[in-house]
Amino acid sequence: MGRDSGPRVPNQRVPHQREDGADSIDAALHFTVLGPVRVRRGAETLPPGSPQQRALLAALLLREGRTATASELIDAIWGEDPPSQALAAVRTYASRLRKALEGDALVSDSGGYALRVGRDALDLAVAQELADEASKAHAAGDRNQARTLINKVLGLWDGEPLANVPGPYAENQRARLVEWGLTLLETRLDLDLEVGRHAEAVSELTALTATHPLRERLRELLMLALYRCGRQAEALAVYADTRRLLADELGVDPRPELAGLQQRILTADAELARPVEEPAPGVQLTRPAQLPATVPDFTGRVSFVQELGDRLASAEGSVMAVSALAGIGGVGKTTLAVHVAHQARTHFPDGQLYIDLQGTSSRSAEPETVLGAFLRALGTADSAIPDTLDERAALYRSALDGRRILVLLDNARDAAQIRPLLPGTAGCAALVTSRVRMVDLAGAHLVDLDVMSPEEALRLFTRIVGAERVDSEREAALDVVAACGFLPLAIRIAASRLAARRTWTVSVLAAKLADERRRLDELQAGDLAVKATFELGYGQLEPAQARAFRLLGLADGPDISLAASAALLDLPPHETEDLLEALVDTSLLESAAPGRYRFHDLVRLYARACAERDEQPPSEREAALSRLLDFYLASASRVYAIERPGDRLVDHLEPAGDAGLTFSDRHQAQDWLYAEADPLLACVRQSSRPSMLRRAVDLLWAALDLGESGANPKQYEAVAAAMLDAARAARDTWAEGRALVTLSNAHLVAGRFDEADAEAAQALRLSGLNDDPLTGCWASNHRGVIAVYQNRQEDGERHLERAIADFRAGENQPGEASALCNLSRIHLAMGRTASAVALARKGLDIYDAMGHALRGANARYALGMALTRSGQIAEATARLQEALEVFHDSRQRLWEGMTLYRMAEADLAGRRTAQAASNAEMALTVLRGIGGEWRRGNVLTVLGKALGALGQTGRAEVCWREALGIYEELGSPESADVRALLAPAAAA
Repeated sequence: MGRDSGPRVPNQRVPHQREDGADSIDAALHFTVLGPVRVRRGAETLPPGSPQQRALLAALLLREGRTATASELIDAIWGEDPPSQALAAVRTYASRLRKALEGDALVSDSGGYALRVGRDALDLAVAQELADEASKAHAAGDRNQARTLINKVLGLWDGEPLANVPGPYAENQRARLVEWGLTLLETRLDLDLEVGRHAEAVSELTALTATHPLRERLRELLMLALYRCGRQAEALAVYADTRRLLADELGVDPRPELAGLQQRILTADAELARPVEEPAPGVQLTRPAQLPATVPDFTGRVSFVQELGDRLASAEGSVMAVSALAGIGGVGKTTLAVHVAHQARTHFPDGQLYIDLQGTSSRSAEPETVLGAFLRALGTADSAIPDTLDERAALYRSALDGRRILVLLDNARDAAQIRPLLPGTAGCAALVTSRVRMVDLAGAHLVDLDVMSPEEALRLFTRIVGAERVDSEREAALDVVAACGFLPLAIRIAASRLAARRTWTVSVLAAKLADERRRLDELQAGDLAVKATFELGYGQLEPAQARAFRLLGLADGPDISLAASAALLDLPPHETEDLLEALVDTSLLESAAPGRYRFHDLVRLYARACAERDEQPPSEREAALSRLLDFYLASASRVYAIERPGDRLVDHLEPAGDAGLTFSDRHQAQDWLYAEADPLLACVRQSSRPSMLRRAVDLLWAALDLGESGANPKQYEAVAAAMLDAARAARDTWAEGRALVTLSNAHLVAGRFDEADAEAAQALRLSGLNDDPLTGCWASNHRGVIAVYQNRQEDGERHLERAIADFRAGENQPGEASALCNLSRIHLAMGRTASAVALARKGLDIYDAMGHALRGANARYALGMALTRSGQIAEATARLQEALEVFHDSRQRLWEGMTLYRMAEADLAGRRTAQAASNAEMALTVLRGIGGEWRRGNVLTVLGKALGALGQTGRAEVCWREALGIYEELGSPESADVRALLAPAAAA
């Protein structure tokens, strides 16, 4: 990077000191040349004068801190043809400049002039220092810091350097600065590739190669970025386009570096697949630190700690260490693993990942979901996370390559669940805990964790209870830990109970525990100790604590918030928090994070058993889950209402018996919805019994942003399908109709239009039978949208006109606006452009009048499309840009990506081909993993058109061939249009 230091501005001479000690220059003066020549004093912009005066100022600023003679300044301003009064003019300009600057920054020296300013007063000098720092950071291996610094340098640019400054000197310097800026940009893009930001780099490089078509380094970087994004054919097409362009324009071949890269791509050189010691595409390095807190009273297990610690330390060598701990529930696998992981942190300076795989539950974590969470923790943008398990696993391993990271996989179901989650590279390590022995996990170091020895068990008990109480009753203490089966979890719960009962002796505890064992004598030995301990802990709870323990265990989610717990228990939040913290103190509940709680899986099972046995009347169990459902329904409805003011859906949902949460703004509402996604969807799935089914389906509808945004589309779709099955099993056609609407919307988002249309048609039929007009309105709207995508304009017009009439009848203005905007798209497809613009404007007016930011963005999207077709490109671009900002702010990835696609269409219509290609590339990046293949085909088609217009015909052909493959597989009519685009290439 040393070559990028750029034009030098040597250290200026230090200003002389006045007798009063003040500097002779005003430290607040600041000058810019990386753009228009400007002068500022603090926040005040000073007049730089006429063009010739600016030329004088620029010459002085760039004169290496030395005096410039009058002759040199005349040459700089006028070159070989100065005016007759050039010397007088120079003096006039200098005088005016001195007056504007005030002080003695500008001095006369030996018949010439010098500008005495500190280095930090000139933007170019600051840029050079930052570039030097970036070079040092890169040399030291800190690519992220180097990239950050280069971005700061580029941020100092404000258009063309020395803009509108006349004279040969300025022209010379301008050319040097422009070249330096491009070199810096290439360096930054090179660093982008080194830190794995390939997908993002493709968009910028596509635009830059259009602006600077003969700059081979940019072409080389584009080829590499495309290759690392898995777009090998496009990378090779870039080379073919470049070779043809160079031959046509300059009569030369590509430089050796470019030709060599082509050969390496052809041979699939493994070294190209990822940058050395850096993660793969889409990853911006972050350092995860996800280990749970270790227990302060960890005791014993010395040999295991040593054995596992040594094994993890070996990961610094040439192998990846995998250690699998197996043992019965409550034996302390997680506690030991977390303790060892914390001790080994120094061996893994690049971070630690942790996940509870919930292997003992009925719905253990899916490897695909876990990989998504890990990739985000490692800095991968959502848009760069692939769809399939294999692709995610490959990207994950690439992201870990060259780094030293520890992965703790807790509570695994089996080896098949964890294989995709193993790092697979030297320097990394994985710790796995499971109740099954991982004999089929190749290369794993297996550790069978048994119960504690009596001495270790007694030490743990003593650390919790206190030596003074235990030492006086050692025999009774040994009886207690023996009754606990020497299981750490059981010992911890029993000891916590004794520690909280100062009036009890150890002998009292031993006697009580013996009684509990007799009550549970039918249990197996392993469970006996744990359940006996649970029984002891539970039996000593206050009635309110015991009730909270029982009822909280009923909820299916991985954890539960304080607010949701309060609703489930039907208690004020402050009372709920006291109860939950008391359960945490007894080790019957865990505090997952501030305000969130979870059960150990064994404790949850026990809590549910207690609820079935002790909760009276039995209907209280269902009532508790019903209250939880009501809480989520009321809160999600409020989120929906904030996002969609005036939408009548919230008036037609099943009534909730809970007020739910209130939110100060839509951002807080969105934060809550996405944070509660897993427990909320678990609550919906759990609420399939007839008495709760309709509310559960309505909750799913109110939470549709979880499906539409791309945040939880697959989970949302799966729950929607489950609720449809439940509604049909219960023969509840009302719930079935609404479940069909939610599932239709999920399939619409996923691009599975045939399924979506069939479900919407069924929902429409049921809405008439059930007298549920709202379901009918949205089903008609969905069918209209689907018809747009399937080029069935007459069908779509009929569905949407019905939807508009029904929405109006129900006084649902936002629904009417949605249907109007969708009808605009139908009219656009039918060639009725003026009507399309009018309909979209009408929909937008409704949304704006109601303060409907998010759906107003959908209207701007529709209006932007219509305006593009009508030739009003400037307004179309403005409306689409407004929509893009709202979608990005609202985390609506699907619509963000689609808006970029429509902006590319507008750019093409406005002959902004480089910008069109850039926006289409960004759309591909944002839509990765969401939206379905049909939408991807559309973006590829537009990208190909932009590239073709830029003369990159080889790459355009690759894009069209990929789009054609998508359309043919889907049976889409767009395939005919793409064949027509490919026809000239085929003829050639």
